[in-house]
Amino acid sequence: VQLQASGGGLVQAGGSLRLSCAASGRTFGSYGMGWFRQAPGKEREFVAYISWSGGSTYYADSVKGRFTISRDNAKNTVYLQMNSLKPEDTAVYYCAARSGGGLAFRRYEYDYWGQGTLVTVSS
Repeated sequence: VQLQASGGGLVQAGGSLRLSCAASGRTFGSYGMGWFRQAPGKEREFVAYISWSGGSTYYADSVKGRFTISRDNAKNTVYLQMNSLKPEDTAVYYCAARSGGGLAFRRYEYDYWGQGTLVTVSS
């Protein structure tokens, strides 16, 4: 599976962005998908997860209530809608695919990674 993240950019605090992650391969619908982010000088951290069917989602506490993960298996794409953005959300955002079942929020639990897209939130 190859992943291509897009949709990053510069936005003011309080604004919104929607990230997309397009996947290649006919088995996209069998993968759990996650979003992670890495701020300058910090470790890459979990943001959100969605199951292969879209029926289960999970969020980091820092984004709960502001971010929404979704997927369209017909388009081989997963999304991250980000609202009420804060300067501390500034980071490179990565999408990742997991062939195993169930919730996963650790980096090593994911098998494939996209290249990342930069989100900058100004105060």
